Amino acid sequence: MISSLADSVLVTFIVFCRIGACLMFVPGYSSVNVPAQVRLFIALVTTFALTPILIAVLKPLTDQAAPLTLALLIGSEVLVGSVIGLGGRVFFLALQTMATVMASAIGLSNIPGTPIGDTDPAPALVPLIMASVTTLFFMTDQHWQVLRGLMNSYDVWHPGARLGGSMALDQLVSRLSEAFVLTLRIASPFIVYSVIVNLAVGLINKLTPAIPVYFISVPFVLFGGFLLLYLTSDELLTQFMLGVSSWLSE
Repeated sequence: MISSLADSVLVTFIVFCRIGACLMFVPGYSSVNVPAQVRLFIALVTTFALTPILIAVLKPLTDQAAPLTLALLIGSEVLVGSVIGLGGRVFFLALQTMATVMASAIGLSNIPGTPIGDTDPAPALVPLIMASVTTLFFMTDQHWQVLRGLMNSYDVWHPGARLGGSMALDQLVSRLSEAFVLTLRIASPFIVYSVIVNLAVGLINKLTPAIPVYFISVPFVLFGGFLLLYLTSDELLTQFMLGVSSWLSE
């Protein structure tokens, strides 16, 4: 009886390793604004929900297993969970980087904003975009897709199977390339706007060197940037959420 209970606790802990590692990195759940107790509670609830389903798969791996084998199993589960969580996190990090580029393109780089997902200060436009996509992440029920993906991950990465470092790196590189191509496509109107505006302002400054054109043009550049943001914000958020959704469906 005691041995059976110990095996069940060990299986539960192994399930928790993958789920807890994923929730440490996955967007939404990993925000600094989410208390650690809440994240721990979500991880425990998810673990208790999945353990009865997975106990038949994991129990043969833990029965009379050597300590080194158990350590390798726990390490591989933590690695798998981290790779899954980072796969989604890189989309939000890429968008945060491109949002900083967008803020610089429309002249908002020197206006600080309140951090939303991180503790580092950022231009005012960055927290606005990150708060919007994080809200949409939960409103569109994609946080449930993350939990469903965790369950399906046991069919892709079987517990106890050897997970090479190259495989994990390939997954992260693939997600990074997808994320930055997506966010670069989203930020491209602002990059084009910045090039055109700076070229025009520089040309006018050469033609009228006695007038401080750069200081005079600041409110017009900001107005044009805000207008461009107003016209493209809906498509910006839609394209990003479709990109995240496509990652979750894989």
